[in-house]
Amino acid sequence: MNLSARQLRAFVALADEKHFTRAAQRCHLTQPAFSALIRQLEDSAGLRLFDRNTRNVELTAEGRVLDATARRLLADMELVMEDLRDHAARRRGRVALAALPSLAAGWLPGLLARFRDAHPGIVVDLRDALLDPCLDMVHGGQVDFAVASRRPDMSELDSEFLHADRYYLVCRADHPLADAGEVRLRDILRYPVIQLARGSSVRKHLDEAFGADAPAPVFEVEHLATATGLVRAGLGISVVPAMTLFHFGGPDLRIVPLAGKALTRPLYLVQRKGRTLSVAAQALYDLLREHRGDIDGPGIRHPSYGIPPLSQMSIAV
Repeated sequence: MNLSARQLRAFVALADEKHFTRAAQRCHLTQPAFSALIRQLEDSAGLRLFDRNTRNVELTAEGRVLDATARRLLADMELVMEDLRDHAARRRGRVALAALPSLAAGWLPGLLARFRDAHPGIVVDLRDALLDPCLDMVHGGQVDFAVASRRPDMSELDSEFLHADRYYLVCRADHPLADAGEVRLRDILRYPVIQLARGSSVRKHLDEAFGADAPAPVFEVEHLATATGLVRAGLGISVVPAMTLFHFGGPDLRIVPLAGKALTRPLYLVQRKGRTLSVAAQALYDLLREHRGDIDGPGIRHPSYGIPPLSQMSIAV
């Protein structure tokens, strides 16, 4: 038995009004069209649902059985439609986002706060992870999209360029390179280097830049906070992108631009190929895309870093 919403509404209207003309008017139908709906419903059920006479219309015993169910189904349909309207109006919803740790800690928090203020009914699930886990979560459908770098295998994934994250040398204030206006990669090779793990996007692009000259790290760590502590203790220097520089603030550390062709870590918005984002996820995606220009600042404008914004820096390219 196939029941349509129009048939159920016509049934409930007739049960309430007990009169075909009034019920048809309530449903904004002509009486012949309304009667046809009731007849189709009874034919589909194989039962008479209403007793009719010239003066009155009453539910049969079987009609009374359907009455309670019909009203419950219509109420459930209205709840579903109201839920969809809330999602469409961004009053409700859920977004799952994966992001590289440097972005999750530096650029994203302020934008997520702005998004929550604008859409308090939308739940945001943030997963901070290294490059491969980020992209694997997008590919597997665990998150709606990611803010990350690319990898060689981007099958089933679409990416939209977001920002080129420039690399810098970080060292102690008493290091021989601390007062240099800029340093070349070959100058770095003379000193112990602290590297992030090979699975990180930071390490991936740095290894590509060093090529065969890539130094064996004196320490290889998973977390930027650990790298900061090691640099601060004078155990080595490191090369990191701008989005991570908030870890290296303080008068005891220095941040020095790299000379030559700019070494960058390209960042992207990544989603599954051919999949439409939910209204909530699209709203967050659009907000991040709109504020991509803000990436080029928070990490390197802090006064304690001792270097000016990129727009005021002269770096050889």
